[in-house]
Amino acid sequence: MSLVVITGATGGFGRLFAQEFAARGHALLLHGRSPERLAALAEALPVRYQCIAGDLAEEGTVARIAEAVQADAEPLAGLVNNAGFGRWGAFADLDWAEQRRVLRVDLEAPMALVHALVPRLVQTRGFLVQVSSLAGEMPMPFMSSYGAAKAALTSFSEALRAELGDRVRIVTLAPGPSPTGFRRASGYAGDAGRWFSTPPEVVVQAAMRALDAGGGFVVPGWRHRLLFALQRLVPRAIAVRIVARRLASR
Repeated sequence: MSLVVITGATGGFGRLFAQEFAARGHALLLHGRSPERLAALAEALPVRYQCIAGDLAEEGTVARIAEAVQADAEPLAGLVNNAGFGRWGAFADLDWAEQRRVLRVDLEAPMALVHALVPRLVQTRGFLVQVSSLAGEMPMPFMSSYGAAKAALTSFSEALRAELGDRVRIVTLAPGPSPTGFRRASGYAGDAGRWFSTPPEVVVQAAMRALDAGGGFVVPGWRHRLLFALQRLVPRAIAVRIVARRLASR
């Protein structure tokens, strides 16, 4: 039984990834901020598990996850960097400390975990799933820190995939809007992009298919693929103005 590490496992895509890899018989190392929610998830899974509760923006959480992996006797099958959040609002109006948390959780922590664990993934010819976003494919007024973090995460993931070749299967998952609770948590109460919303199950299944096929950049579901195509077809200057108008309203 090999080990899969999943960050942000207690909700949204993370919970579904935990269920998928449990169904495949993997032992799980589950990370989340809430010990209670982690325990509730883990107890419902039919496999061996460990839980690590902590905020990825805080010093030491990434180290605790890496240390738990190193101490585990099972080979490391994969890492799912799923944890992430955003903050809605004008950049100058939002507290910098909170925006720095976005950058730490959405970019710095995934890169740090990959750096700590990629030697073992290479040894086992394992996999890496990086949950990025279509928000990284164009500038995101009023979600600028989140968009910047996801743009950098996508760039990092695709660069790493080229560096490692077939030694590690890497999926760079870039979904658009999905009913995971992300918008509510970010503070945005508007309906921008709701027509493009795609069920979380569709997103995770697309990632699993790509993983089984050897990895790659994945935009899941036809609505998200349509949104991605529009992002590329509409001139950026026009698209950014449209996004700014939509996201400025609540």
